[in-house]
Amino acid sequence: MRDDESPAPGTAKGLTAAPTPAAIPVQPAATPSGASRTASAAAPGIGTSPWLRRLVVVGLLLAAVNLRPGITSLGALLEEVRDGLGMSGTMAGLLTSVPSACFALFGFAAPRLARRFGPGAVVCVGMAAITAGLALRPLAGNTVLFLVLSALALGGIAVSNVLMPVIVKRYFPDKVGTMTGLYSMALSLGTALAAAVTVPMTHALGHGWRLGLGVWAALAAVAVLPWLPLVRDRTGAPREDRTAAPPREPAGTPAEAGTRSADSTRATDGRQAAEDGGSGRIAGSRTAWALACFFGLQATAAYITMGWMPQIFRDAGLSADKAGLLLAVTMVMGVPLSFVLPPLAARMRAQGPLVVLLGVFGLIGYAGLWSAPAAAPWVWALLLGVANCAFPLALTMIGMRSRSGAGVVRLSAFAQSTGYLISIPGPILVGTLNQASGGWGLPILFMTALMVPQIVCGVFAGRRRHIEDEW
Repeated sequence: MRDDESPAPGTAKGLTAAPTPAAIPVQPAATPSGASRTASAAAPGIGTSPWLRRLVVVGLLLAAVNLRPGITSLGALLEEVRDGLGMSGTMAGLLTSVPSACFALFGFAAPRLARRFGPGAVVCVGMAAITAGLALRPLAGNTVLFLVLSALALGGIAVSNVLMPVIVKRYFPDKVGTMTGLYSMALSLGTALAAAVTVPMTHALGHGWRLGLGVWAALAAVAVLPWLPLVRDRTGAPREDRTAAPPREPAGTPAEAGTRSADSTRATDGRQAAEDGGSGRIAGSRTAWALACFFGLQATAAYITMGWMPQIFRDAGLSADKAGLLLAVTMVMGVPLSFVLPPLAARMRAQGPLVVLLGVFGLIGYAGLWSAPAAAPWVWALLLGVANCAFPLALTMIGMRSRSGAGVVRLSAFAQSTGYLISIPGPILVGTLNQASGGWGLPILFMTALMVPQIVCGVFAGRRRHIEDEW
């Protein structure tokens, strides 16, 4: 959907036209004389040179691969890290909630940083922060310093995470669904890779959990390279273009002229609000709040899974290697599904049926994990892997719920930052419930219960709406 796309003629406020699938280019609607903009200005990706778009693709894929290894590698070695640093169950829960806290804190700052420095520069610095944090945190001698250095890496992950949909929308406005699926697939691949190989690699290296965690800094360092040439490129920067043609002198009586002038001003303000992403009123959109809640609840499930699922399997009698592989299976399900779901969702009138389907997989997976975790662990891992694909679905809906690139920037920051705030207590509560109850029955029931509001919020977020129509 291009930045200059406007509602279909005859669409009144509150009655939205059917959204065009994000992956399909659309002919822009006609604009008044003097207020038109070129297609390349409104949709920079169309006029961007092919080599630059190819470089952005490489950068997106490498960045996406590095957005989760710092988290899932820790989940695979959480027992060893707890023993090495003397963590309690509640403190370990706090550690698994640090990603959500960092995503919320730094996510709010990402759009402002992108407007000032350009998204390429911000993502480049984000990759450098990931590299530094992952390289230094294994050297920490206490829990506090470990948390601080983890936060450094996670801050880089957070700003990059928020800006991924923005960069896709600006550089590839004609391929939003395809590109979202591509980088979501790379994200899932990096997540699964870290979960699968961290434990055996740690054993092979023979220097304990510290080297097993620190080695992932090398992969992050590689991801810095393609973003260096993009530091000064402002093609993808969110812009506030306030250029407008001077109004024509109204004809008729002074009263009629004044009425037409006021109507023209209101229409211009409305168009400008849509172009600028809402002029600060995004919190008044019910769709934005539904997206934020859906994003927050799926993030809660994802970070509980990444942080605690290996420990659940280990406490059920499985080896550390097998528990890591099971987490990898859960994460690797996102590779094919992340490539299929976004284009499919972009072509649907409403995404609610997909939300319900993924939720049902999650409910069945949690039921199996609660009743007999060691009986069919591969089945539970597969089911929960399908349920975790709510993440690329949420990203796709963010790209579809606004008419403009600026609106996507604001919605991405609002939905992700608010969503991650919502997700902070979940991993902490799981650790506390496990420590208090001495088992995993109560924590898994809590995780199951959270799936119900996730489905409800996702259905509302998936309705055929644009946030600009709710102000």
